[in-house]
Amino acid sequence: MRVWLALSAEEFYDVRRIAIVPMGFCFPGQDAAGGDLPPRRECALTWHARLFAAMPQLQLILAVGGYAQRWHMERRGDGGMTGAVRRWREGLAARAMPRRIALPHPSWRNNAWLVANPWFETELLPAVRAEVRRLMGDVGASYG
Repeated sequence: MRVWLALSAEEFYDVRRIAIVPMGFCFPGQDAAGGDLPPRRECALTWHARLFAAMPQLQLILAVGGYAQRWHMERRGDGGMTGAVRRWREGLAARAMPRRIALPHPSWRNNAWLVANPWFETELLPAVRAEVRRLMGDVGASYG
């Protein structure tokens, strides 16, 4: 995610400027194949409203992965995650704050998706990087 946003480690982990909020605030356990189970809904229900209420200055939510997209965004039609990500321009143009942009999960499991959707790297990422820089107040800064 840090590479996608072109942020240095110092910028990405600066809690005054970026919040990394999990969907579940507790480990959900593992399935039979060793993968993580879905986030437990009661954890998000317990903590999300409180946490987001404590961040009234929030201007942009990057909903990473299907669970976050279903929680933070209206997912229309049967376009699934790809459809949600394709609507990134709507997210940037929204007047209501915080604006929301869907992103795939930055996992090796999505490498095939990234290859099949080159617009993600050529169109979406540059626009999101520019918006993150604008919000951080240092448009001229570069990744290091």
